Amino acid sequence: MATKDVVQRTLAAHGQDHLLAFYAQMESPQRAVLLEEIQSVDWDQLGRLIASHVLREPVARDLAAAQPPEILPPAHENPRRYAQARKLGEKLLSEGKVAALTVAGGQDTRLGFDGPKGCFPCTPVTGKPLLTTLAEQILATGRRYGRPVPWYVMTSATNDRAIRAFFAEHGFFGLDEGNVTFFTQGMMPAIGLDGKVLLTDRGRLAMSPNGHGGVLSALVDSGALEAMASLGIEQISYFQVDNPLVKALDPLFIGLHAKAGADMSSKAVPKQSPTERLGTFCVINGKVAVIEYSDLPDAMASRTDPDGRLHFAAGSAGVHMLSRAFVERLNAQGACRLPYHRAVKRVPHLTTDGRRVLPAEPNAVKLEMFVFDALEYADAALILETSRVEEFSPIKNAAGPSSLATSMADQNRRHAEWLEQAGVSVPRDADGIVAAAVEISPLFALDVKELKAKVKGLTIEPGQKLYL
Repeated sequence: MATKDVVQRTLAAHGQDHLLAFYAQMESPQRAVLLEEIQSVDWDQLGRLIASHVLREPVARDLAAAQPPEILPPAHENPRRYAQARKLGEKLLSEGKVAALTVAGGQDTRLGFDGPKGCFPCTPVTGKPLLTTLAEQILATGRRYGRPVPWYVMTSATNDRAIRAFFAEHGFFGLDEGNVTFFTQGMMPAIGLDGKVLLTDRGRLAMSPNGHGGVLSALVDSGALEAMASLGIEQISYFQVDNPLVKALDPLFIGLHAKAGADMSSKAVPKQSPTERLGTFCVINGKVAVIEYSDLPDAMASRTDPDGRLHFAAGSAGVHMLSRAFVERLNAQGACRLPYHRAVKRVPHLTTDGRRVLPAEPNAVKLEMFVFDALEYADAALILETSRVEEFSPIKNAAGPSSLATSMADQNRRHAEWLEQAGVSVPRDADGIVAAAVEISPLFALDVKELKAKVKGLTIEPGQKLYL
């Protein structure tokens, strides 16, 4: 570990020596923690980012020439078209060449839940946590194809211990403990609008996760990507922890991606409105890109075609396939190639005279990477449209759109439709709303075809709570 003198010289060279303002008042253990945290920061890189992203706003990219991308139609429109790709995906799963990758570094503060977001109860009958729904999918997929699927879970410094304990408490949900790998997300200091890194208390920097794009560097830094190579993993199925309808390991999507020789592929859902808080797919300079909803100009968001449909209608579902070799290339120069984005936030902090400040207005910049920016480095990429009803109902807000209430309703609707497709009569009210609570575990059925063989003679009464 570097000495205080070495650290002080580094900070002075970058105009950040205020971070040692309380050093003389601290005990030795606190001093060691602070010096280690300061030493973990790449100050040369941070200095460049302060100049480009804090002291001035980055120049907005020119979107004047952006065009809608080519999008493959959803599977239900032409199942036969995709038969060969689905078989390839199933083959890759049976050969153990696919890994699952979950981004689970968030806390559930927006939902009023004290704990990691992945531990949030979300299903309509049993209230299973989000991570449980994903674990059951991964376990069921491994059983179906005769090969356990390695699962890589990215945590953060704030929830790593809690998530590991959650898995242990639940016996890893029936998964082989050795088949689950945890690794932590990188952190970046929060920076005041004057360019000074903030302290959260006398001996700690104000740090925050470096965005979901940080998973691509964390895979390398943790050794997880090297482990994937040793296991013969060729493809990585990426998904976020907050969507209980996600198809964690979709044979069709895996097969389409591999068949095309794509570096990265993505799932899209039709946007419900111009202002929906989803990233929007487009093509810029011949490359597929995603524009974050906060960066999408109003005129571009609301532009329509002659038939009245949105011109830029494809929203990102936060689901991607990445080839392992592509992730290696993105990190080939010793640092991930993804750019950082500026987010201005309210960050509580300690001033150099010891006052604790709880700002009423945004006072600092957080720097984040977005995983979808990797698309612009891909030599080949494809986008598959998918059904919102089948695959997309994230839980992000306490109320309103993308809340627990909307997601539970969507889960109930999907499972009821599965049962109807399997020949079961489901009670509905006068408005066609499902008049029962229905939940189907992936361990019971991963899809309608599997369900159909198990529900012959099943009846459901109005108001019934059914768990299969």
